[in-house]
Amino acid sequence: MAMPLLKVYADRLSQPSRALIIFCRVNQIDFEEVAVDLLKAQHLTSEFKKINPMGQVPAIVDGRFKLFESHAILRYLATVFPGVPDHWYPTDLFTRAKIESILDWHHSNLRRGAATFVLHTVLGPSFGITPNPESAKEAEKLLVRSLKTIESEWLKGDAKFLHGNPQPSIVDLSLVCEITQLELVGDERRDRILGPREKILAWMGNMKKATSPHFEDAHELMFKVKARLSSAAGVKTPSKL
Repeated sequence: MAMPLLKVYADRLSQPSRALIIFCRVNQIDFEEVAVDLLKAQHLTSEFKKINPMGQVPAIVDGRFKLFESHAILRYLATVFPGVPDHWYPTDLFTRAKIESILDWHHSNLRRGAATFVLHTVLGPSFGITPNPESAKEAEKLLVRSLKTIESEWLKGDAKFLHGNPQPSIVDLSLVCEITQLELVGDERRDRILGPREKILAWMGNMKKATSPHFEDAHELMFKVKARLSSAAGVKTPSKL
């Protein structure tokens, strides 16, 4: 009897959702993508909360097994599905522990800074939130500190990927998708933050190249939203992908 197809509940406007979709595509994991529109509050419906009681994307259903939180899902897929190369989530426990430490750091540092900054500069009104300039200012400070930490601690020397690894892991994918969300704030703000960060930009380029064309495909919706936001502001914003 054939196993039921993995279901991935996602909104491609969500950076963790994009990371999960890219991972599945790159590693040829068959799945059904179930769209959950955040702007229509579909993540808050009783139907979706049967999948994820927290009301957040992404989430998966693998047979009778349900799982939420993107990092937990990435760990699960890298471990359970055959054929996923070891570099994504190494079996070596010392290397894996280093990956885990950055994944834990991500939530309260890079993600908190980047997501809050984007929300309080451009995305807030779409979710019924009035942008708070002071919140955006504080979030940008945390974001910049986080980017500096990535460069000084995990992209030392000529490192191609985090911790000097020659190939990407799930933490590279998760963090690069987070940072790419800065496209939404417009080229001027993005360049102010990322322009001085040469190591970050080189690492992001390496990640995009390693996951192409799936990286570009997963980010297509985000760039369409960026174009709409820019058009409303009367600004032309060419794609960076």
